[in-house]
Amino acid sequence: MSNFVKRTSIRFMPDTSKVVAALHQTGAYTRVVTVLKRIDDMPDTIAQMALNQVLRDFSGRHRNLSKTFLRHLHIVVNGHTDLQDIIQKMPEHKQMLAGSYFTTEHSIESAAIYNPCIMPDPDQSGLEEGMQRVILSFRATGGTNISTIVFRSGILDANNNLFVDQRSSITDQAEPHRNQHYKKENFINIAIALSLNPDLINKVSQELEDTFNYHQLREITIKYGAREYNDEYTMDLTALRWIAESWAEIHFPVDSTLNERAIFPISPSDANGIEDARFVRFTEDNGHVSYHATCHSTNGYANLPRLITTNDFKSFRFQPLKGHRMMNRGMALFPRKINNKYAMLGRPDGMNNYVLFSDHIDQWPSEGACIQQARFPWEFMQIGNCGSPIETENGWLVITHGVGPMRRYCLGALLLDLEDPTKVIGQLNEPLLVPHDDERNGFVPNVVYSCGSILHNNQLILPYTVSDTYSGMATVPMEELYHRMLTSGKENFLIEKQQKTRKKILLVEDDQIQQKIVASILRSDNYDVEIAADGIIALMQLTKSPFDLILSDINMPNFDGIQMLEYLNQNNIRIPVVFLTSIQEAEIQQTTLQLGAKAILYKPVNRALLINKIRELSG
Repeated sequence: MSNFVKRTSIRFMPDTSKVVAALHQTGAYTRVVTVLKRIDDMPDTIAQMALNQVLRDFSGRHRNLSKTFLRHLHIVVNGHTDLQDIIQKMPEHKQMLAGSYFTTEHSIESAAIYNPCIMPDPDQSGLEEGMQRVILSFRATGGTNISTIVFRSGILDANNNLFVDQRSSITDQAEPHRNQHYKKENFINIAIALSLNPDLINKVSQELEDTFNYHQLREITIKYGAREYNDEYTMDLTALRWIAESWAEIHFPVDSTLNERAIFPISPSDANGIEDARFVRFTEDNGHVSYHATCHSTNGYANLPRLITTNDFKSFRFQPLKGHRMMNRGMALFPRKINNKYAMLGRPDGMNNYVLFSDHIDQWPSEGACIQQARFPWEFMQIGNCGSPIETENGWLVITHGVGPMRRYCLGALLLDLEDPTKVIGQLNEPLLVPHDDERNGFVPNVVYSCGSILHNNQLILPYTVSDTYSGMATVPMEELYHRMLTSGKENFLIEKQQKTRKKILLVEDDQIQQKIVASILRSDNYDVEIAADGIIALMQLTKSPFDLILSDINMPNFDGIQMLEYLNQNNIRIPVVFLTSIQEAEIQQTTLQLGAKAILYKPVNRALLINKIRELSG
């Protein structure tokens, strides 16, 4: 693990007091009828008293609760004319009381607050030099495991300390406004990408106009649901309505604060909520700035990729992401167009990192280019991104995650070419972050993860998940990160001088100070140097690239220098090996030379002796 990463004391912990007034689906038509008739039979004064008591008990915990009751009541009776007839005869206070029976408090983050993403706030006014106002988004889950997007705000000071704004006791849930018209071609393409029943898709397609509204679609799905093959189509009919409901807008009250806002599932079909929003501040070619987030909605048996757009974090627009390559999780949008095209990180094959391009931000028909496959044991199961790429003067910085043995998640890093992000120009060969011993326990053990980072005062500000339970924060000095990612050194990468003619040395050393010292000496004599933190990583790098010489420490974790040399001999890998060690024991020296080491040098490093020996052995 990279020990130049600094964990801060910031912790975002689950909070049982954060609740929303959610729709309560009883699932039984007869129960709905019974409840409505009982309320209808109540004397008006008794019903008013009952409503007053409900409001006294709960209105201090929610904003506009009476309006919520009415909205939930109309959702429950929608499509049932007999139920609509009952409530139309009721006075408004009885309707509110009825709606309270179809409302429940949902604790949105009692179980976990995780998968964080950090971004600049649109408002940077009134700050001192070196400060930045930021927004953090999280995936929050409660007792029913429904995923909600929640927000926190704060200020980073000149020393990269984060001061988080105080939270309100109220949580605001916005009301969705549906798009009234849909294009059949886009709609059917999404249904095909979700692998819905082809026979059902064909039947529905024949009945839809080229442009249709939600009511027309709902009538068609009700019709097919009532026929003899409704058991075969039930799940897919629900999915068709789910697709239509994925186009929506939500608006929070202007007097609500960011810390009060929660993006709860925006339709009944979002049974398991909205997951893993990767927000990015996006700048159009004309300079217009907006915020986009890629995410997934899930109803328990399928995932629907979505794009969320906002300018002010008060109003949000939702739309589906179209294209079969979008069906796998983990897309992350680049913060600007590249060569006049939108660009997206993705994992369409479920295992490797890709870059995709498109002329339209919501349509991704291309297959994409694979830019990264697993190289190291800590990522052999699968890799993915941890948020949108960050533009730096040296390239696009991509924080990655890898899944290894025992399903342990670690973070890594890539550097992509600014003009052609399908080219990888730098990569860490060891994890950037692994779960500490005190971070291994939680809802999903042995996990660190992130959905987005930012740069501030030449530091990477990296919020991260701790075992899918709570979130922490770390900082990473960028100069050190560049040094470790750029295999031939920052200066040499930028000018790319005669790399093909330079001798290539693999430096195997676990001590970071020694890595810097020795690599600097070798590069000053025009050698191309790659660094491995132990023998296992060294063997992995040997399979990917040819080297002219190996310069290795002896005592290292996991796989030491002598074990590495024995492996090279057993597998007939003929590369000169020089040991550089602080162990001055005759027995060790004899063992290494018998195994075929070309020389053994001692620490502290003698520059002249090291250069002369390397020149002698590398020609």
